[in-house]
Amino acid sequence: MGIQSTGIGSNLDVNSLISKLMQVESQPLTTLAKKEASYQAKLTAYGSLSGALSSFQSGFAGLNNVSTFQNMSATSGDSTILSATTTSVATAGNYNINVTQLAKSQIISSAGQASTTASIGAGTSTTLSFQFGTISGGSLSNGIYTGATYTQDATQALGTVTIDSTNNSLQGIRDAINAANKGVSASIVGDGTATPYHLVLSSAKTGATSSLKITVTGDATLQSLLNYDPAATQNLTETTTATNATLTVNGISIISASNTNTDAIQGATLILSKVGSTTLSLANNTSGVQTSINAFVKSYNDFQATLKSLTGYDASTKKGGVLIGDATARGIQNQIRTTLSTAVNGLGGGFTSLASIGVSFQKDGTMAVDSTKLQTALTNNFSEIAGLFTTIGKATDSLTTYSSSTSATVQGAYPLNISTLATQGALTGDAVLTSGNTTIAANTSINVTLDGVTAAVALAAGSYSSSALATLIQTSINGTSAFSSIGSKLTATITGGGFLKLTASSYGTTSNVVLADGTGTTVATLSGTVTTGTAGVNVAGSLNSISATGSGQYLTGSAGTPAEGLKLLINGGATGARGTVNFSRGYANQLNTLFASVIGSSGTISTTTDGVNKSIKDIGKQRDILTSRLVDTEARYRAQFTALDRVISGLSNTSSFLTQQLSALTGTKQN
Repeated sequence: MGIQSTGIGSNLDVNSLISKLMQVESQPLTTLAKKEASYQAKLTAYGSLSGALSSFQSGFAGLNNVSTFQNMSATSGDSTILSATTTSVATAGNYNINVTQLAKSQIISSAGQASTTASIGAGTSTTLSFQFGTISGGSLSNGIYTGATYTQDATQALGTVTIDSTNNSLQGIRDAINAANKGVSASIVGDGTATPYHLVLSSAKTGATSSLKITVTGDATLQSLLNYDPAATQNLTETTTATNATLTVNGISIISASNTNTDAIQGATLILSKVGSTTLSLANNTSGVQTSINAFVKSYNDFQATLKSLTGYDASTKKGGVLIGDATARGIQNQIRTTLSTAVNGLGGGFTSLASIGVSFQKDGTMAVDSTKLQTALTNNFSEIAGLFTTIGKATDSLTTYSSSTSATVQGAYPLNISTLATQGALTGDAVLTSGNTTIAANTSINVTLDGVTAAVALAAGSYSSSALATLIQTSINGTSAFSSIGSKLTATITGGGFLKLTASSYGTTSNVVLADGTGTTVATLSGTVTTGTAGVNVAGSLNSISATGSGQYLTGSAGTPAEGLKLLINGGATGARGTVNFSRGYANQLNTLFASVIGSSGTISTTTDGVNKSIKDIGKQRDILTSRLVDTEARYRAQFTALDRVISGLSNTSSFLTQQLSALTGTKQN
């Protein structure tokens, strides 16, 4: 039988042969596709894991907030008499409260005027000076005091308002007083008479120490209208007397300048509304904390369910999760379990583990809550529960208060020793001020440096006794915006020797008072030869026998030590051993720190997914190389089969020729 032709010349199915050969050659592409799909599935799984961790973190967020444990419920028996709010230092308790009088502001009224817009006086520049103080003694009849005395309140700053030709109408005076915002409000009331319009002035503050004294310098007509001294000339009449609120709390008498009282019950603000008797109950937020703990357990169990679906094995389907055996997932699970199984250090109490409050692990890895045990712990030992979850610092010394910490602070118990107590800067003059009155000239201004800030302070002209002078200086300095805006202030007193003493309210080396001449009366008149005070000193001491850093009354653990960043307020007391400061990082705080290293931007999951993405990118590169190589391989196969086809075609032609020749030879031989 002759040779059969293939392809074009041989009838061979070249395309089919090459297609089958290329299927074999393309097997690595299939392997790469499967590997890429596996990596993509892992990326999705890591995303699910990260989401589950974030949800878990949200579930315990409330437990990492100390306010969750400090919030207390305040329940008034009659909210029309009083209501209350609480702060972190409040303690649970029940109180019987009897409100016998509400605090009121003094209200005084001018003589009636025929017009609210007509000019009063000649328009001469006039200064209204407002003082606040206490009216005592004497009698009050028809709004006028007789035989009373007036004592200025040194804690309230003086206020001044300028009246001139642009605002010397009743409306103008009202608007100028209100715009000045100096602690006095003004309004105009009409009574329907021939001269109906009265300027009505009210102290912005309630209480007996906020009664007004108004000194008018300048226009005589304005003086006759607005000068008001309860102990002397009174050109306005009192319509409402300034009074303090009076009440009893569990039988103890309380006097308050305001209807909002923060002193009667520690950590509670009482808001008085009317006279009457009622009860007030302050209770710990046990239900809120219990809800937060249950939410923590639920969110953990939800996380466990997600983790199990990703890493577990389903015997019924004989399939494992995408992350089964994954080191990253297993490591995260172990870290969380270890954190929650380890007792919290530095608590100094009996509740140091989740199990101690009724939260325990089950055999399947979930957590469960013994509600009875948890409720008992919250009811009987509420103050100890916060440390199990959030960052807490507690000092055994009553005059030491935990302020803050940093991420570097190590939990534990730190013995505290104080070698130096913080002091305030103070200036004590050497000019005797008690031998007679001191005269302050007109346009007097002194330069005061308080806590490193310098400002010009105006002193009102007049003749002052030593105590009145101290009050003037204190209110004038404290009322200067350069100081009040940053919280700096001082107290001015007269020593037993008759000297002026100025004491800064701040503590530490930046606390000091310096006086310098400005205009008018010189500083020597006030403080003699002493113009620079003695600066305060910082607190000094140690934590766990290691020197700490002092700043004012605050002592902070030094860098590089276990107590680094542990900041304490040392509010007086004695030098020497001051007990122990217990610092702990509860479970919620520890988990937050752990999660930052797991799901943070540079965390474990991010690092792992970066590696997976790199592997996917590498697969893409391998696919491109392999695809290019397959194109070359297919071209080579086609070239080889084309050559083969030509060979077979040639052989076929030769076969046909030989067949013809043989046939011819055979025919010749037969003839």
